[in-house]
Amino acid sequence: MKKFNWRVFLAIFLIAMLVVATVFVFWATDIYPADEIALNAMNSDSQVFVNAERGVVIFFPADNPRPETGFIFYPGGKVDYRAYAPILKMIASNGYFVALTPAPLNLAMFDVNAAARIEVQYPEIENWFVGGHSLGGVAASSYAASHPNIKGAVLWGSVPADDLLRVNNMPTLLIYGDNDGLISLEMYNNSRDLLPLDAIFVVIEGGNHAQFSSYGEQAGDDIAMISPEEQWTQTVDATVEFMKSLSE
Repeated sequence: MKKFNWRVFLAIFLIAMLVVATVFVFWATDIYPADEIALNAMNSDSQVFVNAERGVVIFFPADNPRPETGFIFYPGGKVDYRAYAPILKMIASNGYFVALTPAPLNLAMFDVNAAARIEVQYPEIENWFVGGHSLGGVAASSYAASHPNIKGAVLWGSVPADDLLRVNNMPTLLIYGDNDGLISLEMYNNSRDLLPLDAIFVVIEGGNHAQFSSYGEQAGDDIAMISPEEQWTQTVDATVEFMKSLSE
């Protein structure tokens, strides 16, 4: 009987792992790019100061550089994090400190604890909320569920992976468009069993999955019946009202 050659086996295994890793990296870095509107929103203006510092992008009101309430945001999977600049800038213009966290390989689940670093960097913020879009919302809900100091979780076009938000009674706001082609209305309805009984659901009529951001159309999504700006406005209004109600 021919002796088994472990060296050959190990070499083949390592090559196979390298191929898999390479394919995964190419897949993860093939992202939805931020459009021109989003890139323009990355610039400061008379209302909101924008700056990339300490590994995150921060937005805050020009007339109040350190508000008492902060919102940490996890971007959606395989999306250029800068695509969320327009809607996050709108939140900041309402008087809030907002931190946008770039994700390793554009997948927030690889850095669920990103919010912890931001909390340490900005200890003057008294009230922290975390949120995210799509897969970023899953990461945000995971972080919020295990950190009782967080005031609330905000999910845009997203559902949690488990029931820990309910178990830990974390105040939750879930916003979705009724034309979402990536997460079915049934999945959103079923998510009620995973969330606290007093979780707030906001349905944006005519909104879809991609328009919580500014990266254009997304494969598999349905066509929105409202403009991105209208979807952003409704989302910002609901998010600001939610944070305001828990910060006073």
